[in-house]
Amino acid sequence: MVKVCIIGLGRTGKEVVKVLLESKDIKIVSAVCSPGSDKINRDLGEIIGEDYLGINIVSSDEIKRVCAETTPDVAVDFSNSEAALKNAIILSKMKINIVIGTTGFNKSDVENLYKVTQKNNNAIVYAPNITLGVNVLLLLTNIASNILNDYDFHISEVHHKNKMDSPSGTSFKIATEIQKGVISSGKDKPEVTIAAARVGGVVGSHKVMLVGEYDKLEITHESFSRKAFALGALKAVKFINKKVGYYEMGDVLELSSVLNQYMEEREVI
Repeated sequence: MVKVCIIGLGRTGKEVVKVLLESKDIKIVSAVCSPGSDKINRDLGEIIGEDYLGINIVSSDEIKRVCAETTPDVAVDFSNSEAALKNAIILSKMKINIVIGTTGFNKSDVENLYKVTQKNNNAIVYAPNITLGVNVLLLLTNIASNILNDYDFHISEVHHKNKMDSPSGTSFKIATEIQKGVISSGKDKPEVTIAAARVGGVVGSHKVMLVGEYDKLEITHESFSRKAFALGALKAVKFINKKVGYYEMGDVLELSSVLNQYMEEREVI
């Protein structure tokens, strides 16, 4: 049984709670929200519209105390980038492994997450692109850009109007995969343009365009429900339990083995 602490109870966090509750080998033992939230001191079941769960929601100011009392194996953080980094430092010192689905980290923040795992000998899955479909898109994009290495590359994304970071961390990750694919083919690092829109209640959509002189390839992913994020979080929780080190969703889904197989087969051809 994997004991879990949930951090961040916005729309995505609530979906994560519902999915984890359905898993027989996971037990939610504590829940944390932002200071000043009206969710503090309410039962987690009430917040997600379910029966009483006996889990009292506390402020993130009390995260060290509540985790010492409930001893989770893994914490799942869908708060915000500033809070998640602060939480990661506290939880890592307590030897609690962490799944971070929060976006908005800069390069320095990500480097700090890596250093935290090395210093405290625990594990973190950093997964701003936590949906299973987006990670397959990343793999396909890498392969396609390796083959179509002289094409032009453009990413367009659409998210709900309340999403703060623009472009998203996922778009930057897609751009990195394009560049890795082209460089691995022997060509120079390409320019990748990104267009981002924040409108309405769109959960998330990413389109990768590889455009040549005479044709175009598009790879698209769209999330219809935040349950897609929750299912990714479930996989990450099961993966990270009892591990040590820094990981991303590609590691959770073992996508590198698929990519390596493709590269080996291409060399044979």
